[in-house]
Amino acid sequence: MINVFLLLGSNLGDRQLFLKKAIDLIENDIADISKASSIYETQSWGKTDAPDYLNQVILLETSLSAQAILQKILNIEQLLGRQREEKWGSRTIDIDILFYGDSVINEPGLHIPHPELHNRRFTLEPIAEIAPDFKHPVLNKSILTIKNELVDTLIVKKVITLD
Repeated sequence: MINVFLLLGSNLGDRQLFLKKAIDLIENDIADISKASSIYETQSWGKTDAPDYLNQVILLETSLSAQAILQKILNIEQLLGRQREEKWGSRTIDIDILFYGDSVINEPGLHIPHPELHNRRFTLEPIAEIAPDFKHPVLNKSILTIKNELVDTLIVKKVITLD
C-alpha cells in the first residue's frame, strides 16, 4: 500500500459541503481516509481577487497507481461541477496529488510531488498538521522544516467547524 496525500480546495458555493462530498467520493472510489487535517480558510493564491478558499489535506493508503488516482480525482472534480476556464480560477472543488509515497513522477499532466507545494502556505499548514515529519523526496527536508522556511505571507487560518 502506498501513502498518498491529497489537497482539497473549494472557493465557490457551500465550500464545506464540497469538501465533504469530495471526501465521500474519494472513500467510495479510491480508498478510505487514514488522516485528515483540519479545514483551513486561505486567501486566494495566484488570483488575489477571487473568493477565499477552504483547504484540507487528507492521507489515504491505496494500491492504485498514481495515474489511476489522477483519473479518479479528475472524475470526482467533474461530478462536483469543476470547470477549468482560467488558470487559478475559482472552483467548486480542486483535488491535487501532493505526494504518492516517496515517488517522483514527471509525466505529461502528472507531476509528483506537486511542483509548487513547498512555496504555498495553504498546502503546508494542513499537511504539517498531519505529517510534520514526512520527508519531501526531492528537497529531502521534512514538511515542518519546509513550512518553517517558507516566505509565503498568505493568510491561512484554521476553521472551527460545528458538526
